[in-house]
Amino acid sequence: MDMTPQEYQAYVKRKAPKSPIVKDTLFAFVVGGAICVVGQLISNGFAGLGLDKTDAGTATSICLVALSALATGLGLYTRLARYAGAGTLVPITGFANAVVSPALDFKSEGFITGTAVKMFTIAGPVIAFGTAASVAYGVVLMLLESA
Repeated sequence: MDMTPQEYQAYVKRKAPKSPIVKDTLFAFVVGGAICVVGQLISNGFAGLGLDKTDAGTATSICLVALSALATGLGLYTRLARYAGAGTLVPITGFANAVVSPALDFKSEGFITGTAVKMFTIAGPVIAFGTAASVAYGVVLMLLESA
């Protein structure tokens, strides 16, 4: 059966299930919000222990990364992401998952050539472009403030 690319696209569109956008958006919003609430509760806990705002924020970030890495290692983060979609991409937890997940997938190839190399397969471009974007934003901010 020979098809042109346009015919194939039309065929795929007919066969593909319709995406429940409202339900998916709601789940993403609720789960993303819940992750943020957990982060705020952790931050409030550290502030209650006497840490100033900056130190509480740092400690909260460390806890969220550790919890996300643990949830990824236990397979919980993937199950949650299956239902919540983009809601699990809340920056710090999603980033931790993006680093840990490939590391676990390639651990059978060895510590150096598997885990260490593949760990930054997804996170590497995020780090590189995030750094470049922060430099660009900093230059724009500097130019706006000097004008």
